[in-house]
Amino acid sequence: MTKLTVRQLVSFGRYPYSKGRLSAEDEKIISRYIDFFALKELENRYLEELSGGQRQRAYVAMVLTQDTDYILLDEPLNNLDVARSVDMMKLLRKVCDQFVKTIIAVMHDINFSAQYSDYICCMKDGKIVAYGDIDEIMNGQLLTEIYETPIDIMLTPRGKYAIY
Repeated sequence: MTKLTVRQLVSFGRYPYSKGRLSAEDEKIISRYIDFFALKELENRYLEELSGGQRQRAYVAMVLTQDTDYILLDEPLNNLDVARSVDMMKLLRKVCDQFVKTIIAVMHDINFSAQYSDYICCMKDGKIVAYGDIDEIMNGQLLTEIYETPIDIMLTPRGKYAIY
């Protein structure tokens, strides 16, 4: 098994464009996302030397180096503790705002979704059952039906939270 450094992993995101021959523009994009995800000091370290949160940031940076308008992420908070999950969601929100990207993320925590998203699409049994902005989706009756468990919505200074 070949050992990969953070920079090598992140550079794989440019492969569709570079086919392995990185240009100066590719290097610029790679560095932009390494810096954005606070990986500069780690860029020459091997992936197995990183914490779970650092590794997750490197994987997301790799995806973002593709430099597409739309980014699809499957469970970007997987294996992260609460503090690292909050950090990741703040970074993803910043990506949307700063780089004008649309991120579609599969998530199972409705509260994280509600705090950092513009819209939520709820699925059940492989079908879309609700789609709307935060105020539309963070509705106790609707979420109770979707999750099949009693859910109340609490309004806090930080927004709506599902209590279950």
